[in-house]
Formats: sequence, C-alpha cells, structure tokens
Amino acid sequence: MNKKDDKKDKKKSGKKDSQLILRLDKQERDEFIKLCKEMDTSAAREIRAFIRSFVEKNG
Repeated sequence: MNKKDDKKDKKKSGKKDSQLILRLDKQERDEFIKLCKEMDTSAAREIRAFIRSFVEKNG
C-alpha cells in the first residue's frame, strides 16, 4: 500500500454510518441548537461526545 491508500483507509474507519432518531420538545431542541451555535459547535458533535462519554463511563 502507498500513502494515498493509507489516507483512504483512515477516512473510511472514521466514517459515520448510522443514525439515531429521537423525538424531543421543540423548545428544548431550539435552545440546544442556539447554545451550540453560540459555542461554535454543532448539535451532532455534542451529542456524539455525550454518547462516547456515557459509554466509556457506563459500558
């Protein structure tokens, strides 16, 4: 393998290939999105971080 192939493999391993769909109160969702924007982050990034932390702590 060459360096180009190594880079492709690294990208594939970090690929997100699943979804989690949930229902929540619109007001809570909107406030969460607003806070994430104010903190220059995304809702998805924060939820993924929460899930990783939760699994590490409780798994």
